[in-house]
Amino acid sequence: MDLKQFRNTNADFQIATAPTSFDTGLDQARTKAELAKTMAKIKQEQRKLFADRRYGIIVVLQAMDAAGKDSLISHVFSQVNPGGLRVANFKRPSSTDLAHDFLWRVNAQLPERGEIGILNRSHYEDVLVSQVHPELIVNAHLPGIYDLADVTPAFFAQRRDDINHYESYLTHSGFVILKFFLHVSKAEQKNRFLARIERPEKNWKFERADIAERRFWDAYQQAYQDTIQATSSKENPWYIIPADDKWTSRLLVAKIMVKRLKQLNLQFPVTPADQEQLMQDALKILAKE
Repeated sequence: MDLKQFRNTNADFQIATAPTSFDTGLDQARTKAELAKTMAKIKQEQRKLFADRRYGIIVVLQAMDAAGKDSLISHVFSQVNPGGLRVANFKRPSSTDLAHDFLWRVNAQLPERGEIGILNRSHYEDVLVSQVHPELIVNAHLPGIYDLADVTPAFFAQRRDDINHYESYLTHSGFVILKFFLHVSKAEQKNRFLARIERPEKNWKFERADIAERRFWDAYQQAYQDTIQATSSKENPWYIIPADDKWTSRLLVAKIMVKRLKQLNLQFPVTPADQEQLMQDALKILAKE
């Protein structure tokens, strides 16, 4: 499977032509089996990542509602040692969040080196949701922003530049950033919303606000296109993952994770000679018990 086709590194991304489905050539049973094997590889690489403590992994998940972010996390990372995994979920900013810079709350949730940190929504919310609902920026009490007329395209262009600089800084500090946009179609989102209403075991997922936001579908598509165009680079590309089939999207994300982790050439630390002697001494002590 050629994973390069999902990798976007430049400013020519067009969301209207990006596929929301992909044929892996596998039926669902074989897809699940392949995913299980790939998850085991993530587990193996994560053990070396944790032992080496040289790199940290930041997984950014962005998508329209009902694209499958939560279930992807629970499946793809189910075998990872929870001691080396952090998951941060970002909702509407609190009053405390708004009293700081827009990257503050995300920075506080980043993983340590040796860990995988998953951002379920992220700093990108501040150039996506706020672009669709600019009144959120007015309510943030920023210098020079007094009404909607002050929230211009230049404002969001500056924020996207700030994100690029922030991600470059993190990369230079030893953090690998994997940015996934789960691209679901409007028709499939409708089907998933219907399932939340019609199937009792899914009723708990229903939120009226999700239906209300669906009215802004085209505006969100434009915001995602603008953002992906402006924040894709060779250093920190976006991966555009077709998400109409959840098992396919999980497999693609897992395979990209494994490929990127292997590129780091992670190794278990070499045991120093003095530590080897200490272990031999410990073996002798234990043998006498």
